[in-house]
Amino acid sequence: MGIVELSLALMPLWQAVHARLSSGRPVSRVNVGPLDFDQRTAVADLLGSARLPGQHLSIALERLDEVLRERTGQDTRDVVTRLIGPIGDRAAERREAEARRAELWEWLGGHPVVAAQPALADWTAGVRRAGLVEGSVARTKNELGKALRVLAELPAAGQPLPSFADKVLGHTHALDEGTRCAHLVLKALVAIYDVPPPVDAPERRALWERAGIADDQLSSTVLAAGLRAQGGVAGRILGLCADAGLAATLTLQQLRATTRLTGVPPEVWIFENPSVLAVALDRFGPDCPPLVCTSGWPSSAGILLLNRLRAAGSTLYYHGDFDGEGLRIAANVVARTGAAPWRMHCADYVAAVTDGPPVGRVTGVPWDRELAGQLTELGKTVPEERLAMALLDEIVRRTTT
Repeated sequence: MGIVELSLALMPLWQAVHARLSSGRPVSRVNVGPLDFDQRTAVADLLGSARLPGQHLSIALERLDEVLRERTGQDTRDVVTRLIGPIGDRAAERREAEARRAELWEWLGGHPVVAAQPALADWTAGVRRAGLVEGSVARTKNELGKALRVLAELPAAGQPLPSFADKVLGHTHALDEGTRCAHLVLKALVAIYDVPPPVDAPERRALWERAGIADDQLSSTVLAAGLRAQGGVAGRILGLCADAGLAATLTLQQLRATTRLTGVPPEVWIFENPSVLAVALDRFGPDCPPLVCTSGWPSSAGILLLNRLRAAGSTLYYHGDFDGEGLRIAANVVARTGAAPWRMHCADYVAAVTDGPPVGRVTGVPWDRELAGQLTELGKTVPEERLAMALLDEIVRRTTT
């Protein structure tokens, strides 16, 4: 009896054997069924049995090998390979797929954008729970790569969404409503800003605007005091206000009209809260050291000014509130501007904490692994305003010695 003669009525048997051998696990017996009368007759003929088997039967692979070698000169593996196709190894394929997924999640967790803003840990966990895009590691990594490129450029400098998408991703519609990339980025912004997920188009637009995606160049502003620089209208405004001992408010439009700054101070001190600038101006007047205020989360104008200062040669130092949101703001400013955290370490918090409101949700920061744990343990906010005079004293010591 040849292989072709064996193949038709016995096809359920060959398929069952092929599936078991392709499992990648040791195989001693193969279960097959239900079988019709012709198929049961063919199995009885194959095994040389005088009795018909039942509709379901279990056959020892060793017995099948013995019969097939006698009748065809080939073992079971050879026969099913010729009749069905190559035998796979699903266990090995699963292990390989698991390894590829593990490599993907390790890449995501260690990506510089994620490492720079630990608040994104919640986002990465959500991405993992959502699983692979269309079951593909490659497609998932491609989509995540695009989202991470976008996040690396946010907050933006007040650009419209199509032009921003074209600049970062090479396509004006890459971040349109409903695209997978836009969905991923908005979920990441929810984690960064610790806000509820947007539920409709107006809320999504508001979240984009918070990240600097907008047509409005006038409402995005940044405060500065004692900051003197040359270059365009922004440089003139800064100089006039510094000489008068007043705070300067620069719009995004004014900063974008100033292509670059020169003659910047060697060090610039960044604060989260405007009240610190008010204290500094009351104390120093026209002699105020160069200060910039983010007024909470930095605006597009704030990020642009700080990056212009850094590009011109200023070293940036950042301080903010010791609470959950303050740490997220600090991580965002550090990641986007290259500022150095200043008096924002665990020892600084422990030395300053007394009583205060709860710290809220706390996420880690890259520059001090112990800081988030101490905030969580002690649970008390240290507002930046409480430290204002001590911080200004230190600036004076550092700039006059």
